[in-house]
Amino acid sequence: MGDIEIFPVETRQDMRKFVNLPWSIYPLNSNWVPPLKSDFRKLLNAKKHPFWEFSKRELFIAERGGRPVGRIAAIIDENYNDYHKEKMGIWGFFECFNDPDASKALFASAEEWVRSRGMEFIRGPLNPSTNYEVGLLVEGFEHLPTIMMPWNHPYYSALVQNSGYMKEKDLFTFRVYQTDPAGPRIERLGKRVLSKGHVTIRNISRKTYGSDIKLLARLYNQAWAENWGFVPMSDGEIEDLAVNLKRVLEQDLVFFTLYDGEPVGVVMVLPDMNPLLKQANGMMGLITGIKFLLRRKFTVGFRAAMGGVKKEFKRLGVPLVVFHHLDTLLRGHKQIQFLECGWNLEDNRDINELEIEMGAKKYSTYRIYRKSFS
Repeated sequence: MGDIEIFPVETRQDMRKFVNLPWSIYPLNSNWVPPLKSDFRKLLNAKKHPFWEFSKRELFIAERGGRPVGRIAAIIDENYNDYHKEKMGIWGFFECFNDPDASKALFASAEEWVRSRGMEFIRGPLNPSTNYEVGLLVEGFEHLPTIMMPWNHPYYSALVQNSGYMKEKDLFTFRVYQTDPAGPRIERLGKRVLSKGHVTIRNISRKTYGSDIKLLARLYNQAWAENWGFVPMSDGEIEDLAVNLKRVLEQDLVFFTLYDGEPVGVVMVLPDMNPLLKQANGMMGLITGIKFLLRRKFTVGFRAAMGGVKKEFKRLGVPLVVFHHLDTLLRGHKQIQFLECGWNLEDNRDINELEIEMGAKKYSTYRIYRKSFS
């Protein structure tokens, strides 16, 4: 079959190989959802995407006998390391055939690249940080993932572990269906908190979109400040979020919670575009483009992709109002079959238990791995 050769992405042809590799790894009938190639290229573009304003990366391809069989990115996120006072390297964008020799060589290349730049450990998969797509799927392979959630072959976890990685953190998704009974406690307590008049809900507005996006980012950064793996979004990333969110924005799905008129929390729910992305197969054609414009007619699921409440307001009933409102959103859209919440940290018991009380059940598990160099 030939020996394994690892080389960095240096040319346009190399980048095409890096971008196109998953299409040869995943059959059409798998649950892998192809990204739009144009969006993926932009995310990887060190000159155009705002993440790379404060980060470094090297992309590697593995070939066996001249045929691409795997890829990986080695990343250093300076914002994360400054925020946490750590020396963390990252591996991400990993894809590979079931070829242990190729995967070991890829991981060794990524490790050497970050270690030679002073990093003390490496974590992944982050694609490229916790503000984007993260985690290796380890439970829930039978499901089509929701928007901005990955899917990979079951053998990937063995490839990662065979290269010396250990579990660091699991991330859960929870799903509640229209047909599931509403959680009576959430409904009762949520209504009780609302009746006191302190907590209110305000949807994002297209009229004040720019200032609302800045408010969304500020609240997210404040609410998540102490969470594992968190890194604040930069100004450039916030601007990029504003552009991308506007493409799929439904004003009633992104909302702020206010306490006596002060914004104290935010939730971003996205229509699940993955069935349409599956059809697009990496390219936005005419028919798929029309379906995207008419997405409300074709969307059957929602994903609560971002949420948080300032720490000092969590014990004042604000989370109860949030989950009551999410339940109302789900049941107020008759064509919507489900709401998925996540990802959630495995040890964030308060939120996980609230979602279970809302009627949701654990749906999928994603894993973050770590390897120390000392």
